[in-house]
Amino acid sequence: MTGGVAEARPLRVLSLDQCADQYVLALRPDAELALSPRADDPDAWLREAAKGRARVRPTLEAAVSFQPDVVVRYWGGEPRLLTRLEARGTSVAVIADATDFDGIRANIRSVAQALDARERGEALIARMDARLAEAAPATRQAPTALYLTAGGFTAGRETLIDAIFRAAGFRNAAEKPYFNPVSVERIALSPPVLFVLGFFDQARGDWRGPGRHPVVRKAAKGRVAASLAASTLTCPAWFAADAAAMLRDGAA
Repeated sequence: MTGGVAEARPLRVLSLDQCADQYVLALRPDAELALSPRADDPDAWLREAAKGRARVRPTLEAAVSFQPDVVVRYWGGEPRLLTRLEARGTSVAVIADATDFDGIRANIRSVAQALDARERGEALIARMDARLAEAAPATRQAPTALYLTAGGFTAGRETLIDAIFRAAGFRNAAEKPYFNPVSVERIALSPPVLFVLGFFDQARGDWRGPGRHPVVRKAAKGRVAASLAASTLTCPAWFAADAAAMLRDGAA
C-alpha cells in the first residue's frame, strides 16, 4: 500500500512456447512475464529482450503457481493445462499457424487484444508492412528458387515460406504444397537454378541432414540467393517480413 491506497499488481502473462515468447515480449514488455525455457535460444528473434526474464516450464503445476492473467501459446502446453486454465477463467490467446501475411496481421491483433496492447500491435503491423515494402521487387522478373532446410525439406504452396518468396518477388520451385522432403538424388540429377537456404545458421541443427550433404553443397555452390536466419522462420510473426527483405537483398 502507498498512502493508504492498494497498488494494482502488473498484468501476469504466461508464455507456453518460443513463438509465444516473441509475441509477449514485443506486445507487453511492461508486464510480469513468465517465458518458456527456449526464450533466449539462438533461433529466438527477441532473445536479447528475453535475458533476465523469468522462465517457467509449461506444466500445470508451474502455471498454477504463477497464477497468470493471460496465457499465450502457439503449440506449447498440454491439454490438461489448457483445460484447467480456462476452467479458472484465465484468458488463453492462441497464435494461429498463419500461411500468409494477412494471417500474421490477424495473429498480432488477436494477441494484442488479449494483452490490452492494441497500439503496440498496430505498431508491429506497421513495422512489418514497412519491411514488406522494402522487400518488394524492383522489377517484374521473378527468379525461381528452391527453399531447402539443413534437414532436407522444402516448402511449397500454402506455407509462410511461399508467402515470403512472393513478397520478395521470387517464384517457388517446389511443386507440391506444404512441406516435403527433397532427396539428394533429385538435387544431383536436376539442381535448381537458385537455392534459398533455411536454418543453415544453426551449426548443430541437422548437421548430418540431407541439406548438408556434399552433393547438395556442390550443387548449391554459387547458386544461393539467400540463407535465411532461423530466427526469422520459427514463428508466424511480423519478422517473416525481415526474411523477405533478406531474400530481396540477397537477390540484389
